[in-house]
Amino acid sequence: MNRETWDERCQQGIFGLILAILVFVTLAFSGVDLWEFLVVQTLAIGVLALWTVRLWVSPKPRLLCPPIIWPVLLFTLYAIGRYLTCEVEYAGRLELLQVVVYASLFLAVLNHTYQQESILTIGMTLIFLAMAAASYAVLQYITHSTHIWWVAWSEPGRASGPFYSADHFCGYLEMILPLAIALILVGRIEPLTRILLGYCVLVILGGIAVTFSRAGWVAAAVGLLVVLLILISHRQHRKFAGLTLILLVGGAALAVAGWLSHTTTFSQRIATSENGLNLDVFVRVKIWLAATRMWLDHFWWGVGPAHFNELFNEYRPPAVQMRAGWVHCDYLHVLVDYGVVGGLLVVTALVLVVRGLVQTWPRVRRSDNDFGSGLSNRFAGFLGMLGGLVAMMVHSLVDFNMHIPADALVALTWLALLSSNLRFATERYWHKVRLPGKLGVTVLLAGGIGYLSWQTCRLGGETWWLVRAGQLPDYTQSQARAREKAFAWEPMDAANAYAIAEDYRLPALKPSSGSVSLMTNALAWYQRSQQLNPHFALSYVQAGICLDELGFPSEAGASFAAADLHDPNGYFPAAYYGWHYLQQGQSTAARPWLWRSLQLQPENNPVAHACWTAVEQDLSDLAGAQP
Repeated sequence: MNRETWDERCQQGIFGLILAILVFVTLAFSGVDLWEFLVVQTLAIGVLALWTVRLWVSPKPRLLCPPIIWPVLLFTLYAIGRYLTCEVEYAGRLELLQVVVYASLFLAVLNHTYQQESILTIGMTLIFLAMAAASYAVLQYITHSTHIWWVAWSEPGRASGPFYSADHFCGYLEMILPLAIALILVGRIEPLTRILLGYCVLVILGGIAVTFSRAGWVAAAVGLLVVLLILISHRQHRKFAGLTLILLVGGAALAVAGWLSHTTTFSQRIATSENGLNLDVFVRVKIWLAATRMWLDHFWWGVGPAHFNELFNEYRPPAVQMRAGWVHCDYLHVLVDYGVVGGLLVVTALVLVVRGLVQTWPRVRRSDNDFGSGLSNRFAGFLGMLGGLVAMMVHSLVDFNMHIPADALVALTWLALLSSNLRFATERYWHKVRLPGKLGVTVLLAGGIGYLSWQTCRLGGETWWLVRAGQLPDYTQSQARAREKAFAWEPMDAANAYAIAEDYRLPALKPSSGSVSLMTNALAWYQRSQQLNPHFALSYVQAGICLDELGFPSEAGASFAAADLHDPNGYFPAAYYGWHYLQQGQSTAARPWLWRSLQLQPENNPVAHACWTAVEQDLSDLAGAQP
């Protein structure tokens, strides 16, 4: 084969791998579990490898370098720097891997899928995939399914399709729906394809409805409104765009009046609690306030990649007795994790995107008038992807969609395809790659391939043994040994060290179990967990329990004090601090800690309730014994 043929084959291979990533991550629980993302990571390695080959076999290699690539590359370098200085190495590394994979795929889409045929293929594939996923969600809702594929999982009264979260599934659909509408109204497609797309739109709308995602509904409406208002402003499309808007508004009104208003889920989602706010909104506001305090304490550089959840307990408001996980606002999350410096890089990228859209608008709009038909796939793709990104930006104000791989990858694909339109406005962003450039780009690509391959092997080994451990009886020696083999592959995972300690501690509570040896092993693993993640309060709590059981009350007291330091408003450390004093016969000292725990968590707090009863009995007996 000649070089042109090799070049074409490599481009086709890159395109196929990108399409495979988008399809897989959609169907595989949105890619949030580690094993799913490792598959994405492996496919991304294939993309980088084919890119390297194409760079050298192409007869005229060149790169498309619009201005947006510079903040993307700078943010990636900044993320590497913040990872190297973060406290919890494992959490920071997992976040860095996502940043590297996303940046690599963004640049690959930008440079290898800019042809109109490729863009249309990606768009049509995602539309029909979204239709299939929405059909599955509607089926889940109708049958009251408690499973996602083979996994037991459900959000009562809501459907999430192949995703774990209904809100994030709605975020996925809302990015694809505007493209389907735009292709129907202004795309140069066959009548049969237009009819099929109309069916897809109806099914996707049904999928959005059964998620019962309030923010998703608003975001989807805004995305569609952007597309339809732009078309209404054009004389050629005004009639059909206006009719579509009327149909959508009328259909939504009928759905609310005839179905939604009579469902229990809808009533619960809009209900207010005693504080005058919806409970979900109330919790989000509390999390946002805590996140703002965290950011102000780490103003310029942030707390570190993926460190919000690690430090949240230290800023926890009393009303939130759960791990937040994410800020539930992607913009604030960037500030918390990466500080003002990271936020400015993101803002710079958004400004350059808007600038690029303004530059390309005249060229894209001109294609709408080709042959006087008023139909253009380029114009339809531009409008649809723009509407999808606007919808995602609105939804991200109150959720963390950009931390969900399926949502993030679709958003980055739309962003890259929109940015590639700059080639219609000017040729200055095309750069011929000569020998020095080839060597430089090859070094970068080889570095990415090597690092991602190493991490895939390392994390893959851990994942394999953790899956094996999950298949064994809980809190047994066999499970502990399987987890220890996982730890040998990945010795920086504090959560796994904590789980190993639990496998030793809980059996030690049984009579005739060799409790001293098991407790000693558990204590060692808890202390290792503390070293890997000094902010995880539960490892201090459980270490304190072990020390009490082993007869070291003063060391146990110090461990409980450390737990309180890292989670001052947590009901669980307070309950066990009271338990510790009760074990020492100090009921008076135990009482305020138990009272505090019960105030923070009145229900589902068995340790505090049991200890409170014992303390009250002790104090009553003591009072009765006084002369």
